[in-house]
Amino acid sequence: MKNLATRRTIRQYSEREVSDQLLDRLMTEACRTQTMGNLQLYSVVVTRSAEMKQRLAPAHFNQPMVTQAPVVLTVCADFNRTSTWARCRQAEPGYDNFLSFINAATDALLYTQTLCNLMDEEGLGYCYLGTTVYQPQQIIDILELPRLVMPVATLTVGWPDEQPPLSDRLPLDSFVHHETYQDYLGIDIDKYYYDKEHLPENIEFLRINRKDTLAQIFTDIRYTRKDNEAMSATLLQTLKKQGFLD
Repeated sequence: MKNLATRRTIRQYSEREVSDQLLDRLMTEACRTQTMGNLQLYSVVVTRSAEMKQRLAPAHFNQPMVTQAPVVLTVCADFNRTSTWARCRQAEPGYDNFLSFINAATDALLYTQTLCNLMDEEGLGYCYLGTTVYQPQQIIDILELPRLVMPVATLTVGWPDEQPPLSDRLPLDSFVHHETYQDYLGIDIDKYYYDKEHLPENIEFLRINRKDTLAQIFTDIRYTRKDNEAMSATLLQTLKKQGFLD
Protein backbone atom coordinates (compact mmCIF):
# COMPACT_ATOMS: atom_id res chain seq x y z
CA MET A 1 0.00 0.00 0.00
CA LYS A 2 1.24 3.47 -0.91
CA ASN A 3 0.46 6.94 0.37
CA LEU A 4 0.93 10.43 -0.99
CA ALA A 5 4.35 10.79 0.60
CA THR A 6 5.65 8.01 -1.65
CA ARG A 7 3.46 8.61 -4.72
CA ARG A 8 5.22 8.04 -8.02
CA THR A 9 4.14 8.52 -11.61
CA ILE A 10 4.15 5.10 -13.27
CA ARG A 11 4.71 4.81 -17.01
CA GLN A 12 5.64 1.12 -17.25
CA TYR A 13 3.11 -1.57 -16.37
CA SER A 14 3.16 -5.32 -15.87
CA GLU A 15 0.91 -7.64 -17.86
CA ARG A 16 -1.23 -8.29 -14.78
CA GLU A 17 -4.89 -7.56 -15.44
CA VAL A 18 -6.75 -4.70 -13.80
CA SER A 19 -10.10 -6.36 -13.22
CA ASP A 20 -13.43 -4.72 -13.99
CA GLN A 21 -14.50 -5.53 -10.44
CA LEU A 22 -11.59 -3.62 -8.88
CA LEU A 23 -11.83 -0.67 -11.24
CA ASP A 24 -15.60 -0.39 -10.82
CA ARG A 25 -15.24 -0.44 -7.04
CA LEU A 26 -12.65 2.32 -7.07
CA MET A 27 -14.64 4.47 -9.47
CA THR A 28 -17.73 4.00 -7.31
CA GLU A 29 -15.85 4.97 -4.15
CA ALA A 30 -14.35 8.00 -5.91
CA CYS A 31 -17.79 9.45 -6.56
CA ARG A 32 -18.02 10.29 -2.85
CA THR A 33 -15.70 13.20 -3.57
CA GLN A 34 -16.92 16.80 -3.48
CA THR A 35 -19.23 17.87 -6.30
CA MET A 36 -21.08 21.08 -7.16
CA GLY A 37 -24.75 20.88 -6.17
CA ASN A 38 -24.40 17.11 -5.82
CA LEU A 39 -24.73 16.93 -9.61
CA GLN A 40 -21.57 14.88 -10.35
CA LEU A 41 -20.68 16.83 -13.46
CA TYR A 42 -18.30 14.25 -14.92
CA SER A 43 -18.19 11.09 -16.98
CA VAL A 44 -15.40 8.54 -17.41
CA VAL A 45 -14.68 6.69 -20.64
CA VAL A 46 -12.86 3.41 -19.96
CA THR A 47 -10.62 2.24 -22.80
CA ARG A 48 -9.29 -1.32 -22.75
CA SER A 49 -9.12 -2.41 -26.40
CA ALA A 50 -5.76 -2.22 -28.14
CA GLU A 51 -7.42 -0.68 -31.19
CA MET A 52 -8.94 2.21 -29.25
CA LYS A 53 -5.72 2.87 -27.36
CA GLN A 54 -3.87 3.04 -30.67
CA ARG A 55 -6.39 5.58 -31.90
CA LEU A 56 -6.06 7.69 -28.75
CA ALA A 57 -2.25 7.64 -28.72
CA PRO A 58 -1.68 10.44 -31.29
CA ALA A 59 -3.82 12.81 -29.22
CA HIS A 60 -1.30 12.27 -26.42
CA PHE A 61 1.77 12.72 -28.64
CA ASN A 62 2.18 8.93 -28.88
CA GLN A 63 3.48 8.57 -25.35
CA PRO A 64 4.18 4.81 -25.02
CA MET A 65 2.14 4.26 -21.85
CA VAL A 66 -1.09 5.07 -23.69
CA THR A 67 -0.86 1.85 -25.68
CA GLN A 68 1.05 -0.19 -23.09
CA ALA A 69 -1.19 0.41 -20.07
CA PRO A 70 -3.97 -2.15 -19.50
CA VAL A 71 -6.52 0.64 -19.02
CA VAL A 72 -6.84 4.24 -20.17
CA LEU A 73 -9.39 6.45 -18.40
CA THR A 74 -10.59 9.68 -20.00
CA VAL A 75 -12.36 11.88 -17.45
CA CYS A 76 -14.73 14.42 -18.96
CA ALA A 77 -16.47 17.54 -17.76
CA ASP A 78 -20.08 16.57 -18.49
CA PHE A 79 -23.10 18.85 -18.46
CA ASN A 80 -24.83 16.78 -21.14
CA ARG A 81 -26.23 14.23 -18.70
CA THR A 82 -27.52 16.88 -16.30
CA SER A 83 -29.06 18.89 -19.15
CA THR A 84 -30.78 15.80 -20.54
CA TRP A 85 -32.12 15.00 -17.07
CA ALA A 86 -33.48 18.54 -16.79
CA ARG A 87 -35.26 18.37 -20.14
CA CYS A 88 -36.73 14.97 -19.30
CA ARG A 89 -38.19 16.51 -16.11
CA GLN A 90 -39.83 19.58 -17.62
CA ALA A 91 -36.90 21.86 -16.67
CA GLU A 92 -34.97 24.14 -19.02
CA PRO A 93 -31.17 23.79 -18.56
CA GLY A 94 -28.91 26.83 -18.90
CA TYR A 95 -25.51 25.19 -18.85
CA ASP A 96 -24.14 26.03 -22.30
CA ASN A 97 -21.72 28.64 -20.98
CA PHE A 98 -18.18 29.04 -19.71
CA LEU A 99 -19.07 29.07 -16.00
CA SER A 100 -20.74 25.70 -16.42
CA PHE A 101 -17.59 24.34 -18.05
CA ILE A 102 -15.48 25.57 -15.14
CA ASN A 103 -17.87 23.95 -12.66
CA ALA A 104 -17.92 20.67 -14.56
CA ALA A 105 -14.14 20.68 -15.08
CA THR A 106 -13.64 21.27 -11.36
CA ASP A 107 -15.94 18.36 -10.56
CA ALA A 108 -14.11 16.15 -13.04
CA LEU A 109 -10.66 17.00 -11.68
CA LEU A 110 -11.76 16.52 -8.06
CA TYR A 111 -13.06 13.10 -9.06
CA THR A 112 -9.82 12.33 -10.89
CA GLN A 113 -7.66 13.16 -7.86
CA THR A 114 -9.83 11.13 -5.50
CA LEU A 115 -9.63 8.18 -7.87
CA CYS A 116 -5.84 8.55 -8.00
CA ASN A 117 -5.66 8.46 -4.21
CA LEU A 118 -7.77 5.30 -4.10
CA MET A 119 -5.61 3.64 -6.76
CA ASP A 120 -2.52 4.50 -4.72
CA GLU A 121 -4.03 2.69 -1.74
CA GLU A 122 -4.61 -0.42 -3.87
CA GLY A 123 -1.05 -0.40 -5.18
CA LEU A 124 -2.08 0.46 -8.73
CA GLY A 125 0.17 2.68 -10.81
CA TYR A 126 -1.00 5.52 -13.01
CA CYS A 127 0.18 8.44 -15.06
CA TYR A 128 -1.79 11.67 -15.34
CA LEU A 129 -1.63 12.97 -18.90
CA GLY A 130 -1.79 16.73 -19.17
CA THR A 131 -1.95 16.35 -22.95
CA THR A 132 -5.73 15.81 -22.77
CA VAL A 133 -6.45 19.53 -23.24
CA TYR A 134 -3.76 20.06 -25.89
CA GLN A 135 -5.59 18.33 -28.74
CA PRO A 136 -9.08 17.74 -27.32
CA GLN A 137 -10.93 17.54 -30.64
CA GLN A 138 -9.13 14.30 -31.54
CA ILE A 139 -10.26 12.75 -28.28
CA ILE A 140 -13.81 14.05 -28.74
CA ASP A 141 -14.03 12.49 -32.20
CA ILE A 142 -12.54 9.15 -31.17
CA LEU A 143 -14.69 8.76 -28.05
CA GLU A 144 -17.77 10.23 -29.74
CA LEU A 145 -18.32 12.82 -27.03
CA PRO A 146 -21.54 14.80 -27.52
CA ARG A 147 -22.18 18.50 -26.99
CA LEU A 148 -21.49 19.74 -23.42
CA VAL A 149 -18.94 16.97 -22.82
CA MET A 150 -15.27 17.96 -22.75
CA PRO A 151 -12.24 15.76 -21.96
CA VAL A 152 -10.15 17.28 -19.17
CA ALA A 153 -7.96 14.48 -17.78
CA THR A 154 -6.53 11.13 -18.85
CA LEU A 155 -5.06 8.40 -16.65
CA THR A 156 -3.10 5.40 -17.86
CA VAL A 157 -3.59 2.68 -15.27
CA GLY A 158 -1.99 -0.66 -14.45
CA TRP A 159 0.13 -2.58 -11.98
CA PRO A 160 3.61 -0.98 -11.71
CA ASP A 161 6.56 -2.53 -13.48
CA GLU A 162 9.02 0.12 -12.34
CA GLN A 163 10.06 2.01 -9.23
CA PRO A 164 11.05 5.48 -10.42
CA PRO A 165 12.58 7.98 -8.00
CA LEU A 166 10.33 10.40 -6.17
CA SER A 167 9.88 13.73 -7.93
CA ASP A 168 11.08 16.82 -6.11
CA ARG A 169 8.58 19.30 -4.65
CA LEU A 170 8.84 22.94 -3.60
CA PRO A 171 8.80 23.59 0.16
CA LEU A 172 5.59 24.50 1.99
CA ASP A 173 6.63 28.12 2.51
CA SER A 174 6.84 28.61 -1.25
CA PHE A 175 3.13 28.18 -1.88
CA VAL A 176 1.29 28.82 1.41
CA HIS A 177 0.30 32.44 2.12
CA HIS A 178 -1.15 33.55 5.44
CA GLU A 179 -4.07 36.00 5.49
CA THR A 180 -3.08 37.69 2.21
CA TYR A 181 -0.98 36.78 -0.80
CA GLN A 182 2.65 37.77 -0.31
CA ASP A 183 4.33 38.43 -3.64
CA TYR A 184 7.78 36.98 -4.30
CA LEU A 185 11.08 38.81 -4.24
CA GLY A 186 14.20 37.57 -5.93
CA ILE A 187 15.60 36.47 -2.56
CA ASP A 188 12.51 34.29 -2.06
CA ILE A 189 12.90 32.66 -5.45
CA ASP A 190 16.56 31.95 -4.72
CA LYS A 191 15.60 30.19 -1.49
CA TYR A 192 12.57 28.24 -2.71
CA TYR A 193 14.09 27.00 -5.98
CA TYR A 194 17.62 26.31 -4.74
CA ASP A 195 17.18 22.58 -4.20
CA LYS A 196 15.33 22.04 -7.49
CA GLU A 197 17.91 23.96 -9.48
CA HIS A 198 20.79 22.05 -7.94
CA LEU A 199 19.49 18.53 -8.49
CA PRO A 200 22.07 16.60 -10.56
CA GLU A 201 19.48 15.62 -13.17
CA ASN A 202 18.45 19.24 -13.66
CA ILE A 203 22.03 20.38 -13.98
CA GLU A 204 22.41 17.69 -16.64
CA PHE A 205 19.31 19.04 -18.44
CA LEU A 206 21.04 22.40 -18.68
CA ARG A 207 24.17 20.87 -20.16
CA ILE A 208 22.30 18.76 -22.72
CA ASN A 209 20.04 21.60 -23.80
CA ARG A 210 22.73 24.29 -23.65
CA LYS A 211 20.70 26.54 -21.36
CA ASP A 212 21.87 28.82 -18.57
CA THR A 213 18.97 28.32 -16.15
CA LEU A 214 16.37 25.67 -15.40
CA ALA A 215 13.60 28.19 -16.01
CA GLN A 216 14.77 28.46 -19.63
CA ILE A 217 14.14 24.73 -20.07
CA PHE A 218 10.47 25.40 -19.35
CA THR A 219 10.05 28.71 -21.20
CA ASP A 220 12.16 27.92 -24.27
CA ILE A 221 11.68 24.16 -24.73
CA ARG A 222 8.92 22.49 -22.72
CA TYR A 223 6.11 25.07 -22.53
CA THR A 224 6.82 27.80 -25.03
CA ARG A 225 4.72 30.91 -25.63
CA LYS A 226 4.13 29.82 -29.24
CA ASP A 227 2.80 26.41 -28.22
CA ASN A 228 0.75 27.81 -25.35
CA GLU A 229 -0.94 30.36 -27.58
CA ALA A 230 -1.63 27.82 -30.33
CA MET A 231 -3.10 25.26 -27.96
CA SER A 232 -5.09 27.96 -26.17
CA ALA A 233 -6.71 28.86 -29.48
CA THR A 234 -7.47 25.20 -30.14
CA LEU A 235 -8.96 24.77 -26.67
CA LEU A 236 -11.21 27.82 -27.06
CA GLN A 237 -12.33 26.64 -30.48
CA THR A 238 -13.18 23.19 -29.09
CA LEU A 239 -15.07 24.64 -26.11
CA LYS A 240 -17.13 26.66 -28.57
CA LYS A 241 -17.84 23.58 -30.69
CA GLN A 242 -18.85 21.58 -27.60
CA GLY A 243 -21.30 24.30 -26.60
CA PHE A 244 -19.56 25.91 -23.63
CA LEU A 245 -18.72 29.19 -25.41
CA ASP A 246 -20.72 31.39 -27.78
